[in-house]
Amino acid sequence: FILQYMSGFGNEHVSEDPRCPGALPEGQNNPQVCPYGLYAEQLSGSAFTCPRPTNKRSWLYRILPSVCHKPFKPLKEGHLTHYWDEVDPDPNQLRWKPFEIPKAPQNKLDFVSGLHTLCGAGEPRGRNGIAVHIFVCNTSMLDRCLYNSDGDFLIVPQQGKLLITTEFGKMLVEPNEICVIQQGMRFSVEVFGETRGYILEVYGAHFELPDLGPIGANGLANPRDFLVPVAWFEDRQVPGGYTVISKYQGKLFAAQQEFSPFNVVAWHGNYTPYKYHLEKFMVINSVAFDHADPSIFTVLTAKSTRAGVALADFVIFPPRWGVANNTFRPPYYHRNCMSEFMGLIKGHYEAKEEGFQPGGGSLHSMMTPHGPDADCFEKASKAKLEPERVAEGTMAFMFESSFSLAVTKWGLQTSNRLDKNYYKCWEPLKSHFNP
Repeated sequence: FILQYMSGFGNEHVSEDPRCPGALPEGQNNPQVCPYGLYAEQLSGSAFTCPRPTNKRSWLYRILPSVCHKPFKPLKEGHLTHYWDEVDPDPNQLRWKPFEIPKAPQNKLDFVSGLHTLCGAGEPRGRNGIAVHIFVCNTSMLDRCLYNSDGDFLIVPQQGKLLITTEFGKMLVEPNEICVIQQGMRFSVEVFGETRGYILEVYGAHFELPDLGPIGANGLANPRDFLVPVAWFEDRQVPGGYTVISKYQGKLFAAQQEFSPFNVVAWHGNYTPYKYHLEKFMVINSVAFDHADPSIFTVLTAKSTRAGVALADFVIFPPRWGVANNTFRPPYYHRNCMSEFMGLIKGHYEAKEEGFQPGGGSLHSMMTPHGPDADCFEKASKAKLEPERVAEGTMAFMFESSFSLAVTKWGLQTSNRLDKNYYKCWEPLKSHFNP
């Protein structure tokens, strides 16, 4: 069947499965008896007393409430962690070759067992921090779902599409799209072969659209282009046990229940999962001279309590025109008080055409210098400055954070994907100084 969506970022949405018309109670949230004998359940994404613009909650009308499960028991985390002291800090420029996807017959991994934490900082109990995960999987989640008690997942598929079933309905998310599953929302991921991608997890804040300031009312990611699933339910008994997995305080726990959790017949509210296609981004750029900061490419931000400083920004580098006069057009050399993790969905990133590959990544830590490799510098310094298409067929992105990110043992050692020769791309840079 063709999936349908509702549009709008942070909107108050109302949805009911067409198989049960009138499933939403009229004029109130929790009547004495709900239509069709359903249970009313509220999912709160913010404190009850948050100001109205930041207050997030949805009401779900379900066949059985979520509380009907056996006790949670610890589940092996594999390579998922929030323990940031496994190995000593490493301030070097780091780059990873594409992360390997295991072949299915030898090693079946679904979305949960395929989660690998690459780096992060802070911790979920204090509700302040972030983590970057890589997911590699080759099989669908069968009779099991996940919900994240710690924070929000921003999921960036790089290879293979994800059919994500949530309590709110289904979303198909393909490479060059992203989706956000917010704290507490149950979801299950179906894949169609070898699948890989990136996840930005934030504890303590939800993603929002960045303020536009002098840009004005329109531009960057427009609210209308964000899509929310429509209600869909299954009334399915699972006598052998359906597994509900909770990521709680950085650990995984599993509970058994006798029915599918995707039993929400209708819902309303402004706290939902959503997806967005990166091609819809309205790019802003320099049209005279110099190189604007990459903040002009911010799709979503998770704000900290300090004005203008994000826990994390999700930034993309989409196809666009470069027209700046008398300007070195690629990214400039840079040292930053923020941490920059970059990934590549497809194509060739302009400042590092060799070595930085789709499905790999790089981390330039706080105050660690970085910038174009020697080839790029020489080429761009001599290029004839005509209007040119930049990044055609490419989509690179950045998770930028105000946290100083620690890399995990898996990232530095176990994954065996660290490019030990990364630093060499700058060695051919030579002095052009001519007094």
